[in-house]
Amino acid sequence: MKNDKPVLVAGATGYVGGRLIPALLGAGYRVCAMGRSIEKLTCRPWGHHPNVKLVKGDVLDSESLKKALSGCGAAYYLVHSMIAQKHKFVEADRRAAQNMISAAEFAGIERMIYLGGLSQEKDVPLSKHLHSRTEVSQILQSGKVPVTDLRAPMILGSGSASFEILRYLVERLPVMITPRWVKSLNQPIAIRNVVRYLVGCLEHDETIGQTYDIGGPDIVTYRDLMDIYTQEAKLPKRWIIPVPVLTPTLSAYWIHLISPVPHWIALPLTEGLTSNAVCSDKRIQRIIPQELLSPREAIRTALDKMIQKQVDTCWADAGPVVTPEWAHCGDADWAGGSIMQCGYRVRIRAVPDEVWQPVSRLGGKIGWYYADGLWWLRGLMDRWLGGVGLRRGRRHPTELRVGDFLDFWRVLDIAPKERLLLLAEMKVPGEAVLEFKIHPIGDQYTDFQMLSRFLPKGLWGILYWYSLYPFHEMIFFGMLKGMAKAIGKPIVAGPERFTPRLHGSCALPQG
Repeated sequence: MKNDKPVLVAGATGYVGGRLIPALLGAGYRVCAMGRSIEKLTCRPWGHHPNVKLVKGDVLDSESLKKALSGCGAAYYLVHSMIAQKHKFVEADRRAAQNMISAAEFAGIERMIYLGGLSQEKDVPLSKHLHSRTEVSQILQSGKVPVTDLRAPMILGSGSASFEILRYLVERLPVMITPRWVKSLNQPIAIRNVVRYLVGCLEHDETIGQTYDIGGPDIVTYRDLMDIYTQEAKLPKRWIIPVPVLTPTLSAYWIHLISPVPHWIALPLTEGLTSNAVCSDKRIQRIIPQELLSPREAIRTALDKMIQKQVDTCWADAGPVVTPEWAHCGDADWAGGSIMQCGYRVRIRAVPDEVWQPVSRLGGKIGWYYADGLWWLRGLMDRWLGGVGLRRGRRHPTELRVGDFLDFWRVLDIAPKERLLLLAEMKVPGEAVLEFKIHPIGDQYTDFQMLSRFLPKGLWGILYWYSLYPFHEMIFFGMLKGMAKAIGKPIVAGPERFTPRLHGSCALPQG
């Protein structure tokens, strides 16, 4: 079905949505990309495409959904609240689906396409994750707008949560004591095949209102996938020992410790592996024929993408990017506490473009230019406390965009050669941001600033700030010197402490 009306993609910044949009554009469709942050949407490679309209919307806000859907002919529903709502995702998904059908009916949408989950409930009941996916499908199909439901098993592709779990388990553990679910049957599908089915449904009217199983060509166990990954990554043989005592909860916390995938995401994924996920319906292969990648080919392609630094989207891309209100000057009166801050600056004989280079490469394999051992220790402590730790690394070694993860930080705002604002996502008793500013001085010099700001939560937050304050001073001083060294240009003044010139209610005492 192709008409002049644009197609809405709800979940445009998610793992699948971020790959679907370029495919729709390549097929000649106009796209309304919906997300909670226009800045985050703008930073996507397709953010300035002439056939893309960026719309701000939230599936939990019915009025914003109605506005986003206005004028569209069809809509993709690729939203899952597992990352944003964590343990409350079931209720959030239920509300979001109900909002979607109401808004779609109000806007006169002709059809919807939904990507759900595939499983067979036999001896083992469905996990909360898969049950929620099924419930969302039922809610969407209860409305007046016809819905195409594609039920997918495990999706293999660079950056997917399932692939990251598999990668870290195999690469880090030569001997694995595994739960019984490693013997469950699955029919994994490559992300490129998922995207092709999603686009193809829009091109074939016979798929309207239908439910299809989509999967790859091979039925394998999770243990088989581990063996295949070992071979494709050219690793020594891995020893896998299944035992009956490891529950999905224990497995999720183990995955949390050794991989960048947090336990609240790992848990529903591992629970889903306790039941088989094999296609019982192959009609979609006749309607939308394509070359289906085997698990081996999908893993090989994902590894190649990682080597070439071409990971288009990642599981961690999803979720809101919300700048704390107190981080805006003039908006801190309501916060109920003082903002602690620590600032250092250095003057370098270099131009802003040169100073920006080490800023844009922060984190990941490059590290933080000083005391990487302390950063590693902080990341390890964060993992043990249930946080994200340092293992997420970064999406690309040199490119940054709004919404990107950067070790245990998230990019809130970026102005190349001028400013980088990061939000702390590690476990802290409060909220913290880290800001880098670059100011040219004449034609040869640059004033380079680092500013840490922290809004403590209660007495523990205040104690946390003051106990770490000496380390902050040492680390900031060292980082500025290390980044100047990376530039290869001399320091002409500093590093030195400074008090930012803030106005209004942002002019608060330093730590």
